[in-house]
Amino acid sequence: MSDPETLQVYNRDADEYARRTDAANQNDPRLHDFIAALPAKGQVLDLGCGPGAAAAEMAKAGLTVTGMDASAEMVAKANQHQGVSARQATFDDIDGSDLYDGIWANFSLLHAPRIDFPRHLAALHRALKPGGAFYIGMKLGSGEHRDGLGRYYSYYTQNELETLLQDAGFTVTGTHLGQGKGLEGTVQPWISVAAHG
Repeated sequence: MSDPETLQVYNRDADEYARRTDAANQNDPRLHDFIAALPAKGQVLDLGCGPGAAAAEMAKAGLTVTGMDASAEMVAKANQHQGVSARQATFDDIDGSDLYDGIWANFSLLHAPRIDFPRHLAALHRALKPGGAFYIGMKLGSGEHRDGLGRYYSYYTQNELETLLQDAGFTVTGTHLGQGKGLEGTVQPWISVAAHG
């Protein structure tokens, strides 16, 4: 994700975003299921790590966590957590093969343009070790839009997302639907999908 307007929002509102997400990540059953699916001391990529709350939970569980985020302010916050190593990077910087036992992509790839999304999924599949755990959270809907804060979003239906994951080589193992209030303040439907490489 390298959309300047979106990055400007995250850099400006990093403190508020951290306040809203820290407690949610500590109590997220999907995060704890993801952690439980990984080997002891496993290598994990937190893609779009934000202020690092999820990465911190993974590190506390004994995992070796690498965070990536395009926002400099978010990376700075993530690196304040013990056991978290975060770097500023975009989705285009995903490279390498068989690097990670797990990849956590929680509401980050929704900022990728639809035209680039299959390419990013393919790169993540390559970076994941065979049989590794993959988790993705996205907002449900259709098309590409900016929210009231100016952030760019791509939306998918459940069927679209599951098909794109399968086309990239993932095997879907679980899906969860919900809704929640984000930084903008509106309640929107979302989907999370657990899969493996």
